[in-house]
Amino acid sequence: MAAAGQSPTNEDQIKQLKDFLSSYNKLTEMCFTDCVHDFTVRTVRDKEEKCSLWCMEKYLKMNQRISQRFQEFQLTTNEAAIAASGVKV
Repeated sequence: MAAAGQSPTNEDQIKQLKDFLSSYNKLTEMCFTDCVHDFTVRTVRDKEEKCSLWCMEKYLKMNQRISQRFQEFQLTTNEAAIAASGVKV
């Protein structure tokens, strides 16, 4: 993993791409399974489209919220570790 201020290596970029594709595939499969039920027509129905958009939006908001909570947790953990070590900033 590249340190702060350094550009990511090829391995880091590949891992990021794999992580992104994994999340994208998970989202696509989950929303498709939840929203698309009628295969008798070739077009996407309004109900299916609205469901898919809602599903995607909800997933992305949930993912963003989890990331924010994780960052808050990391900050609190780091502050506690600094306080415990007695290092003054």
